[in-house]
Amino acid sequence: MKKLFLLAMLFAVLMACNNASTSETKTTTAEAKAAPQYFGEKITADGAKPTDSLVTMMGDQKEMACKLTGKIEAVCQKKGCWMELKNADNSTMRVTFKDYAFFMPKDCSGKTAIVEGIAKVDETSVADLKEYAKDNGDKQEAIDAITEPKKELVFEAKGVILQ
Repeated sequence: MKKLFLLAMLFAVLMACNNASTSETKTTTAEAKAAPQYFGEKITADGAKPTDSLVTMMGDQKEMACKLTGKIEAVCQKKGCWMELKNADNSTMRVTFKDYAFFMPKDCSGKTAIVEGIAKVDETSVADLKEYAKDNGDKQEAIDAITEPKKELVFEAKGVILQ
């Protein structure tokens, strides 16, 4: 009887240890998912302004160094070589990466990003607009409908924090 009791106690201790180990693994996995990811130069979130404030911040300037934060609307599905940050008015701002030194994960749409680099007013050519549309998986009719260049605010990031 004592042997049976000792065996039951040993089994209970082993089960308790296994459960503690499993819950520790779950916590570690959840913490890892919540940790920010860094791409390009390591930057900080300090002083990041919402993308909506960029037009006001730039005023009459054609180019400006700044740090912005916004929700990712789209990412290049070919290799992650650009992304679009969404503004409150549902417009988007294309973000490319300095010297193609890094790319973003193709599944990061919907997440928040902090970008640091250079914002500028630029004219995007018809060829580039069509290439972006192809990379985004747009239908051929939409790609063919692009016939004029687009003057827009664009951003070249030297570093990104993905939250």
